[in-house]
Amino acid sequence: MLDHVSISVCNFATATRFYDAVFAALAVPCVWREPEAIGYGIRNSGQDDQHSYVTIRHAPDALPTEFDVAGRHWCFRALSRSAVDRFHADGRAAGGICDGAPGIRPHYHASYYAAFLRDPDGNRVEAVCHSAV
Repeated sequence: MLDHVSISVCNFATATRFYDAVFAALAVPCVWREPEAIGYGIRNSGQDDQHSYVTIRHAPDALPTEFDVAGRHWCFRALSRSAVDRFHADGRAAGGICDGAPGIRPHYHASYYAAFLRDPDGNRVEAVCHSAV
């Protein structure tokens, strides 16, 4: 369902450190860097449209309000439960704040294994593995 998304951040250096860590844990490659933007994932094409892509953009004047941040949420696919665990551990080590430890979320479905973090700007990010193992 997710094709691409852009996430605005106030402190680009801090956010870059955080997103480099969580996407490395999820085996999502960094595919380009510019002074005020960084991209992860694979862009879709006319021949292959099964990918997702995320851009992190520096927006120093776009300070999020508490209301704005409360509703922001992005969930990234993980290939395994251990990748969800690495996402959470590596994200916390890179400045993220725990917003839900890795574990089963049975209210979604019996195998929904996820972890939640707040990035350094307060955006809520999640990694999920739908596999039963």
